Order: sequence, then C-alpha cells, then structure tokens
Amino acid sequence: MKFHPSKRNGCDGFVTDHGPAPFTADITCAAQKNQNFRTAFWTGNHLQMTLMSIPTCGEIGLEMHPDTDQFIRVESGRALVRMGSCKEKLDSQFCLKAGDGIFVPAETWHNISNIGDCPLKLSSIYAPPQHPRGTIHRTKADAAS
Repeated sequence: MKFHPSKRNGCDGFVTDHGPAPFTADITCAAQKNQNFRTAFWTGNHLQMTLMSIPTCGEIGLEMHPDTDQFIRVESGRALVRMGSCKEKLDSQFCLKAGDGIFVPAETWHNISNIGDCPLKLSSIYAPPQHPRGTIHRTKADAAS
C-alpha cells in the first residue's frame, strides 16, 4: 500500500489546522511564518501540534496540563524553560536554542520565556490534543480569555 499525503505545506502560504488527514510539512518554515501567539497546525484524535510565536521579553505563562503530555521544540530564537511539581517551586531551569526540545509530563508546572532579541518560534505537540481544532490565539491575551 502506498502512502499519499493529503497535501504539503511548502511554506508558500500559511494555512491552519491540516488535521486529521495525513500531512507532511516543513515545521521550521511553518513556525517561522506563524505570527500568532498560538495556532493549531494539525489536530488528530490523539495528538495535536501547535505553533507559537512569543515576542521579545514575552512568555507563554505559567501552566500545567493535568492529563496531557507535551513536547516543545524551539524552531528559532532562545528560550528559558522553568518547570516544577508545583507552581510555587519551579526548581528545574533550562536554556534552549533552535533545534532543542523539552518533554513536559502531565501535571508538571512550566513556563517558557523568550530570552532572545527576536520572536521565539516554537512547535508544541500535545497528547491528547489540548486545544479545539482550528484554534488561533493571535495574542497571549486572546489565549487567556
């Protein structure tokens, strides 16, 4: 049986949420094109990828997902990740650069700050999906409302 992806994002135009059909993409290029705080890029039944753009001196904000594991990859820029078992004690700290990733188990408090001099571009995989299919949060304030 031959696999035929439904379409490919060649980075000539940014389109949101390609799931749940099979799909191939240049994730780094798509993340560079994303200007939104958070965009659902692909949502399936058991997994989701979002793309994020964090402005200089900005942050995702302290959060914890009780039932969702997460993988976050820096596509460009520099990030400071702080994590811990409770929000008052973020006792693990890591500096990440382009190409680095971090696994965040469910029930782990975490925050990511942009410590670079340009927008921080991230891709994030959630299992199971964390946001409704087609989610677009243009700003951090949109994500909080």
